This record gives sequence, structure tokens and C-alpha cells, in this order.
Amino acid sequence: MQPELAAHPGAFPQNPPADLVDPNQLIAHDWQAFTAVRQMTNHWARPGWNEGQRAYYWMLTFPDASELVNQARRCQDELAHLGMDPVPADGLHVTLPRIGSTENISDSQVRRLIDLASQQSQESFHVTAHPLAGSRGAVRFTLAPWPPLLCLHAALSEIGRQVGVPGGSPTAAFRPHLGVQYNNRERPARPVIESVARLRTLAPVSLEIASVDLVELRRTNGSSPTYRWRVMGTIPLRPSTGPGHVQKEALPFSV
Repeated sequence: MQPELAAHPGAFPQNPPADLVDPNQLIAHDWQAFTAVRQMTNHWARPGWNEGQRAYYWMLTFPDASELVNQARRCQDELAHLGMDPVPADGLHVTLPRIGSTENISDSQVRRLIDLASQQSQESFHVTAHPLAGSRGAVRFTLAPWPPLLCLHAALSEIGRQVGVPGGSPTAAFRPHLGVQYNNRERPARPVIESVARLRTLAPVSLEIASVDLVELRRTNGSSPTYRWRVMGTIPLRPSTGPGHVQKEALPFSV
């Protein structure tokens, strides 16, 4: 069963879209939320991310997605005048459930999470990354459709509950997206929105989601901060049996 989304003050957009499958509606919903932003915030001014802080997360990573990398670079080049921090080519990712700080998670729990995830039966699936929208602290691609990502998030969250890790935001607050660059200071949103609007006609990029990674995430705080990670385990998803089958039957990542 597909998880239900709900309004959540910590999510962006705060209210979920009415349709989770139609890319046009997902794109419009993301854009409407972004254009309502008046003041952008510094993405890096976040509590709990001090120098040296590390945490475990489930993430989707894209080490071989050359089309995605090229699209992201094009957007970053076009927006370079904004002075934001670009996500490097090897740093593009979709964040799934937070597991917890490395200080609070034992090695045995990490192994147990990987073991349980490897026993699941989620099929691989495709999503498309659509340029371009944003949030209060970033510029990002809209992803479509959402149901397979929501089911994956929910299943990994349930595994975390079984293992007894702290976890993070609930699936009801999950808003799938793929960051392109992070805002690094307080600023009026209007000039950013106007610049991003010029890139919204770029073609979407198709992404095959064939695995999920458990990573130890850290943040670098140099002249251009970014996220880096160490992969603790990669869980392959089962090959899809067909394009129609993914949405109808193979979405639940059984737990």
C-alpha cells in the first residue's frame, strides 16, 4: 500500500501535491511553492551539523548518470552569477530516511540494517528529473513519479524501527527532490526565482533506480561547502519485470 502524505511544517512544500504521479502536476506544485518564497535562507546554517558531525542516511546516488551530470552542470553554469554552492558531479543524490548520528548507531546496527534491506523485494524503477524549481535553501530538480520513492522511504523507515535506530522525518513529510545547488546566505528570493525560471524548459532526464545506498554522511565546510559520504552498503533492487508492472505491483518494498 502506498504511504499517505500529510502537511508537515518541516517539509517543502509544506502541503503535498494532489497527484503524486502526473509529472505536470508535480512540476506545477513545486514551482508554485517556490514562487511563493520571499526570502531564501542559508542552507548551511542548520542545527546539528557542526564541524566533524557525521550521520548515517539511506540515499540514492548517481555515479554513472552522465546525462544527469550534464544537465546539472548546465543549470549550475547558467546560475553561476547567483554565487550559490553547486553540488559536485559525484555528489548528486536523493536523500531518503535519516538513520541517526554515527555516535548513536553501533556497527552491529549498521550491519543489521543492511542485512534486512538486502532481504526485501522492491523492484527497480524509473523516475524523471525535471528542471527546475527550488526551496527556501536550494535549487533543485522535481522528481516524478513519487509513489515508488515514497514506498522505498517507508520501507527503509520501517527497517530502522525494527533495528531501533533514532530515524528522522516520517514518510508523510517526505518530498522527493534532487538538489543542484545550495543557497549560502540570506537573500531575497525573487532574483533567484527569475533566474531559475529561464531553465524550466530544459528536457527532463530519466533515471533508473536500481539500488539504494546506506552512507555515512559528512559535510565539508570549506570555501564551497558540500556533502560527502562513505558508502557502507549498497542494496540492489530486483530487476523490473516491465514498465507497467512497477507502478501497479512492485512498488511496496516489503517489510
